[in-house]
Amino acid sequence: MTKFTVNNQPVAYQIDPDTPLLWALRDASNLTGTKYGCGTGDCGACMVDIDGRAVMSCQISIKGVEGSFVTTIEGLSRDRSHPVQQALVAEGAIMCGFCTPGIVMAAAVLLKANPKPSDADIDSAISNLCRCGTYPRVRRAIHRAGRVMLGLERIAAAPPPGISAEDAARTVPALEGGD
Repeated sequence: MTKFTVNNQPVAYQIDPDTPLLWALRDASNLTGTKYGCGTGDCGACMVDIDGRAVMSCQISIKGVEGSFVTTIEGLSRDRSHPVQQALVAEGAIMCGFCTPGIVMAAAVLLKANPKPSDADIDSAISNLCRCGTYPRVRRAIHRAGRVMLGLERIAAAPPPGISAEDAARTVPALEGGD
């Protein structure tokens, strides 16, 4: 049994310890916000926060995260109120949305460590592929989110999803608070 914490909830997976974290999150926990893009660690769609580091979940097994704290897009903000999410919407940086969760996670990790990143810092930290080519808007959004995190700017909130956290927990059992 492999044990670690996902979105502040202790989990114990009774699956092969060599299972990639991506598949444990998506298949065993029904946390489908973390996307499968390439499976080779090239695209960043599967990015999660593991102990404060942005990690491609297709490239690490669940035994490799035993004892760790993993945060997925679902755990970052259930109501899309995180400054990175708000700034991406405000800057029009979301097109098809497939790469968005990975970019959000990578940017959140970056801004937690460095809320005033340079363009070079952003380019280095955000290695995610975006098929829609929103890179200039993503960069602007990350700078803006950093200003929000520092209290230098406010963003008129993007609308939350049309489901309450309680309804989401009933729909997705993995989001329920647990023992």
